[in-house]
Amino acid sequence: MEFGFTEEQQQLRRSVREFAEGEIAPHVMEWDEASHFPMEIIPKLAEMGLLGVIFPEEYGGAGLGYVEYALTIEELARVDGSVGLIVAAHNSLCSNHIYKFGTEAQKKKYLVPLASGKAIGAWSLTEPEAGSDAGGTRTTAARCGNQWVLNGAKTFTTNGQYADFCVAMAVTDKSKGSHGISAFILEKGMAGFRPGKKENKLGMRASDTSEV
Repeated sequence: MEFGFTEEQQQLRRSVREFAEGEIAPHVMEWDEASHFPMEIIPKLAEMGLLGVIFPEEYGGAGLGYVEYALTIEELARVDGSVGLIVAAHNSLCSNHIYKFGTEAQKKKYLVPLASGKAIGAWSLTEPEAGSDAGGTRTTAARCGNQWVLNGAKTFTTNGQYADFCVAMAVTDKSKGSHGISAFILEKGMAGFRPGKKENKLGMRASDTSEV
């Protein structure tokens, strides 16, 4: 069995490393000290297919695998862990949740702009009172006609201030315990959905972490 990287994977690694060293490295200290979310490089990350590495081309992704994805995050984080976090949370948490468990209509509506880099994604589990204990989730969701109404707050959400779409966990049936928790896709502009306090972190400050 061959465990080495293919030529295509090695080329991807070189390309991401060159991009990180040329476009990110000169700004690392500036972005970190100012807690600046580097929105200016998002279109470049999208153009390289890095905001949809693991998703099929039919959904706007690059159609690559997890080895390529791991190489991508490794090379970005090698230069700036903040950018690695931005890309990882966008791909693995928000976008991949929709790809794995969303309906076809949801994939077309949300995954396509996410994977193509036209939208930024976030994922919210952690809560001020419950921490990252999924079973302790206190945010609730109840049906109101043909809609769901969510009540609660999340914290430590990566990309929270800048996300166009957010996958958030909420309790839909308390009697089922952890099996009564569902995932909801929230869109920027929805009534009541808004970013809250931006965390002033000790490190990786260019990666936005906030309440929603």
